[in-house]
Amino acid sequence: VQLQASGGGLVQAGGSLRLSCVASGGSFSNYNMGWFRQAPGKEREFIAAIRWNDATYYSDFVKGRFTISRDNAKNAVYLQMASLKPEDTAVYYCAAARYLSSYQMAAKYDYWGQGTQVTVSS
Repeated sequence: VQLQASGGGLVQAGGSLRLSCVASGGSFSNYNMGWFRQAPGKEREFIAAIRWNDATYYSDFVKGRFTISRDNAKNAVYLQMASLKPEDTAVYYCAAARYLSSYQMAAKYDYWGQGTQVTVSS
């Protein structure tokens, strides 16, 4: 499975962005998908996940601001981000897992996209 993330950019605090991740090479509808981010000097951290059955999970620091969704017809998963803060600045990665026991753990995902930079200015 290959993942291609896009949609990052520079936005002012309070603004919105929509990240996309398109998958190829596998049966996308069977995969559990996640979004992570990594800021300079920090570990990669979990943001949100959506299972094959559309169950969703969020980290506490994005709950109510970010929304994960998927479109199986387009082999895509999205991360709609609103009320962005400077501390949201990071490289954002999408990931896929055929079987997912712990959605918050990066090590449980099998495939990763290349990352897309999100920069939020104050």
